Amino acid sequence: MAQIEPDGLRNRKRRATAARIAASAARLAAERGLAGTTIDEIADDAQVGRATFFRYYQTKENAVAEGITGPWLNLITDAIARQPAHLDATEAIQAAFAELADELSDYRHQIRELAELTRTSTALAAWTLRTYHRYEEAIAGLAATRTRDATDGDPRPRMIAALTVAAVRISVDDWIQHGGSLPDLIHAALASITIRPGSAPPTMKRARTSS
Repeated sequence: MAQIEPDGLRNRKRRATAARIAASAARLAAERGLAGTTIDEIADDAQVGRATFFRYYQTKENAVAEGITGPWLNLITDAIARQPAHLDATEAIQAAFAELADELSDYRHQIRELAELTRTSTALAAWTLRTYHRYEEAIAGLAATRTRDATDGDPRPRMIAALTVAAVRISVDDWIQHGGSLPDLIHAALASITIRPGSAPPTMKRARTSS
């Protein structure tokens, strides 16, 4: 009788396989360019079959985007989470990105490669947008724990997260076009985020009453 693996173990194996494929895709695309990288080469490098590749990614562009952007999600959320508890959401986010400045500089070639590839591939652009949405959700969850007097339905954590992701995207665009220091551009963009203190939005009952 075949032994059935627990769901937790299976999920960990799936995540590990997906991450390995994505890492191979990102590395090969950086070395050879997107056009010069094939799905078979990615699968061989990741030590999986072609069919396995397609169980995780529909296109090579999706795998490349995940390989470049995916690891940053953990880096950013971990950096935010370990900031001192007295910092509010925007302060913690600014401190986290300042802490990651050296790593941003180390990976500037990969970041530039993704930005340039995104401009040439609609599939890659779509996957990257979905990745940004994952960033927003993760950052919003962390922001909620640092938003004073937050209640259910309070829009501030999601607004902070959306503005954070927008600040990073705008900074990368400016850096690609005009050069300069990417960490400094991100720091300046994040420093411009201001969320006015306030209570949660009116309840649906109050909204109906006022209409």
